[in-house]
Amino acid sequence: MKKVVTLVLVLMLCLSVNAFAKSKSYGKGVSVPEVTKISQILDTPETYIGKKVKIAGMIIEVCASRGCWVYVASDRPYEKIQVKVTDGEIVFPMSATGKLAEVEGTVEELKLSKDDLIRWKKHQAQERGVEFDPASVKAGEKIVRLIGLGAVVEE
Repeated sequence: MKKVVTLVLVLMLCLSVNAFAKSKSYGKGVSVPEVTKISQILDTPETYIGKKVKIAGMIIEVCASRGCWVYVASDRPYEKIQVKVTDGEIVFPMSATGKLAEVEGTVEELKLSKDDLIRWKKHQAQERGVEFDPASVKAGEKIVRLIGLGAVVEE
């Protein structure tokens, strides 16, 4: 039984190493040993604000304008978190969309007034090249995101 458990652990280690065998590092890479679930961060942001965490998931969208942010899918369906990086320090390629990634950064909460949210959503719509109706914003919003320091993205 002990040999079977050891064999399974070795196999799991090989598979996890293989998952990122062909990967590219951005910024400072990743150094935090444990992954924090995105759902945990979104459920209790006050626990994580200002703390450095590593998240893992599929990149579902990349800033088409400058590659300065990505959305990473949560471990829970229909959730995502934005990772914003300093313009020019890290540039995520459009080809990162659909790839698995580990991303490290500091959790931040933005408290946007209605006017700030309209400006922010208008800016994102321009980057995506889509229409935006300011009337669709009814109130301000709190947004939890990561200020990205580094990432490893599968190739």
